[in-house]
Amino acid sequence: MKKSILLSLLLLVRSVAFADEGMWLPIFLKQLNEPDMKAKGMRISAEDIYSVNQSSMKDAVVLFGGGCTGEIISDKGLLLTNHHCGFSQIQSHSSLENDYLKYGFWAMTQDQELACPGLSVTFIIRIEDVTAQIIGKISPDMSESDREKTIKDMSGLLEKKAIEGTHYGANVRPFFNGNQFYLFVTETFKDVRMVGAPPSSIGKFGGDTDNWMWPRHTGDFSLFRVYAGPDNKPAEYSKDNVPFKPRHFFPISLKGVQPGDFTMVYGFPGRTTQYISSYAVKNTMEVNNPARIAIRTARLEIIDDAMRSSDKLRIQYAAKQASIANAWKKWQGEQKGLTRLNTIQNKQAFEKSFNEWAKLNGNKEYINLLDQMRRQYEELAPFSKAIDYINEAAYGVEMLRYAAAFNKLESLASANPLDEKAMLEEANRLLNTSGGFYKDFDATTDRKLFVAMMNMYFTEVDAAYHPSELINIQAKYKGDFAAGGSYLYSKSLFADSLKLQAFLKGFSVKKLKQLQADPAYKLAMSLRNIFKSKLEAPAGAINADLAILNRKYMVAQMEMEPTKRFYPDANSTLRVAYGQVEGYEAADATYYNHMTTIEGIMQKENPAVEEFEVPKKLKELYASRDFGDYAVNGTLPVAFVASNHTTGGNSGSPVLNANGELIGTNFDRVWEGTMSDIDFDPDKCRNISLDVRFTLFVIDKFAGCKRLVEEMKIVK
Repeated sequence: MKKSILLSLLLLVRSVAFADEGMWLPIFLKQLNEPDMKAKGMRISAEDIYSVNQSSMKDAVVLFGGGCTGEIISDKGLLLTNHHCGFSQIQSHSSLENDYLKYGFWAMTQDQELACPGLSVTFIIRIEDVTAQIIGKISPDMSESDREKTIKDMSGLLEKKAIEGTHYGANVRPFFNGNQFYLFVTETFKDVRMVGAPPSSIGKFGGDTDNWMWPRHTGDFSLFRVYAGPDNKPAEYSKDNVPFKPRHFFPISLKGVQPGDFTMVYGFPGRTTQYISSYAVKNTMEVNNPARIAIRTARLEIIDDAMRSSDKLRIQYAAKQASIANAWKKWQGEQKGLTRLNTIQNKQAFEKSFNEWAKLNGNKEYINLLDQMRRQYEELAPFSKAIDYINEAAYGVEMLRYAAAFNKLESLASANPLDEKAMLEEANRLLNTSGGFYKDFDATTDRKLFVAMMNMYFTEVDAAYHPSELINIQAKYKGDFAAGGSYLYSKSLFADSLKLQAFLKGFSVKKLKQLQADPAYKLAMSLRNIFKSKLEAPAGAINADLAILNRKYMVAQMEMEPTKRFYPDANSTLRVAYGQVEGYEAADATYYNHMTTIEGIMQKENPAVEEFEVPKKLKELYASRDFGDYAVNGTLPVAFVASNHTTGGNSGSPVLNANGELIGTNFDRVWEGTMSDIDFDPDKCRNISLDVRFTLFVIDKFAGCKRLVEEMKIVK
């Protein structure tokens, strides 16, 4: 592996075939993207987007809660993200008395803003290419374990050096399957408070029906505020903390969008796999996705029925249902998109050319590379399916997943039976956190999930991976998992919060026998044991081999196409995607325009279907055409689509115009483009953004929370 090749991979400058594809590291925009971005209409510089020497747009973008993106929109730390990104916080604060999910929440004064324990936001201070320092310590004859240790040790040294004498954090992340490495210096704030959220009839309008779809009319936003200590540095929650003064915040444009306008998305995309082999795609399409879709379909049917039965269950399961449904629908769209694009066949054609190139160049290391991958994926398939069923089906039963977390008590006793202090500390921790679990747990609903999931597991998973306790239950009740479930939920500690809390109070080693005899715990441990004894090691070994093969394959692709500009797969690090506002042809004779309006909300209204209820006040504002400063051509914009390459993690990302002004908040992709994590189609891949004018309208005219608008910088 030539170091000179590795160190120059990102500095190649020929454009990819489709310019709107790509999630680019902001530190390379000047070298790689600025001319193309300006040709598309951008009027700012790469230095305005990312700089370590002056305030730049990166200083207004945050990793929100570990899985979404947010943006700072005022000099008082006001933060904008998606409603679905803030959903768990909205749900957590909701109750039958204060149903913020149903009616929304607005802090009319600063002292009404709600603390969100456990929520944090992270800024990027700077990014450094440390490939040379790490690759320079790796030799070709190293074993894989020595290579990993060297990378880990060097990363630790670089991280420590980068933040000495500061309050910052740092982490080194691998790129291009471990061929390049970048250091990210970060600043994390832990006092983040909820400021505002529209009712779900706006923030989740269209629900699962419209999720991943266009045209879209969802007001998918929520507002938070970052607080800091008196020195403007991160601090644990305190009533004495003050709003954070950011290094940069986004001005908000009311100019709107037109087809062809330049747009840019700045955020933390989660995971893509653009450079994988046809065998990896086949495994996804034929093993993983079908199993996961089937399991989640069954889970959602049960949860949806429960949520319709009472307001209490609706609140308890709202965040869980949204989380389950999101990937479930995405996977279905992904299957259709990969089939339509003939992704497997196209990759096979590339692989044929690759093999010919390898033979022509006499590169023995690459000649058999793809054949090795094929064999590994064939071996992985049965393990992969069983693991999916454990994670998605078995541990989709909340009581089993919760019971599994109690294994630490037993482990502590096994390690040192005399150390009751450690066991008591763990029991107290479990006792103190049990309220959070039972707040959103319903035993009746979970028992129905148990019956459905155990039936699926027993039917669909190879008998070699059936845990002994599941076999016992199946045999004892003659295949009737409903009867087995009735027994389990009537006898287990974990089905009743009071029983469990009584068990944990004053815990001693003598109580371990009660835990070990618990039927839910026994089944959870039986599942864990089947994973540990028959799945973890073989699947782990195959995946470790595949990681090595994919690392070599990535380098080989770059060597084969030395003038192609490669962008790194998403890995939850800060990226820039850019494109233009444009509609698309969804199917034969079906063309979708670039923008939706409030007219569409009213056309979709259906009081008989909860997903399409429209709040009374919104209808009144519509009837009077009272849209304030946010109207265009007599109506109110709601959402728009553009050709930016986005994925999970980009939810909540700022969508910016040619001047670097906020014009929207990214919240989804179109159904026809959900395969873009694997295969990008420039004709159909579109990101969906909430038009900021609708956001402001809801805050100002619908909620009457004008104080928030007044602290923003509005560009008319």
